[in-house]
Amino acid sequence: MTTAKPLALLRSVWVLAVAPLSLAAWSATVQVDVRDGAGQPISGAVVFLESAQAQRVVRPLQGVEMAQEKKQFVPAVLAVTTGTEVHFPNHDAVRHHVYSFSAAKKFEIKLYKGTPSNPVLFDQPGVVLLGCNIHDQMVGWILVLDTPYFASSSAGGQQPGRAALVQIPAGSYQLRTWHPGLAVGAPPLTQPLIVDAGAGEVRASVRLTGLTP
Repeated sequence: MTTAKPLALLRSVWVLAVAPLSLAAWSATVQVDVRDGAGQPISGAVVFLESAQAQRVVRPLQGVEMAQEKKQFVPAVLAVTTGTEVHFPNHDAVRHHVYSFSAAKKFEIKLYKGTPSNPVLFDQPGVVLLGCNIHDQMVGWILVLDTPYFASSSAGGQQPGRAALVQIPAGSYQLRTWHPGLAVGAPPLTQPLIVDAGAGEVRASVRLTGLTP
């Protein structure tokens, strides 16, 4: 009788120690190959996995910026999670006037240099199209997501057009793919994706057609 409690305690400790390892083993890397209608790799596409579980664990990102440099938004496409605050530093010698009329976020930062003291809160999911009221050629996009699982397809290297989403828990997802070449207001391309427990790696292919240059 004197050994029953210590043995039970050891079993509990073992279960607690192994549980995180088991959960880690159930996560996978999802490799997404993004191509156009002609089969050519596409860079700059944002791929993301949505599910009820993903929405429960999403958190705001910290220290996010979309700068203006050489009369361009840098980066031109920025993906963030819902609730993220974004700073808009102006590194140019000229003033900029950043704005958006998008339904997901309407805002305006009037003529300024440097970095505005107040960031912009992006609290609704969706695509936010940005412009500058002074320089019409300046266009940028912020994609606000209700999931922490997202990545952008690469432009070069050995696997152009490939996006890798890491540490994805097992489950059923909607794989969505968005690109700035899609028509304004067009929804992301959507297809189901299942990540099995212990899969290690899951591969998916996406074909985006009708993109504008």
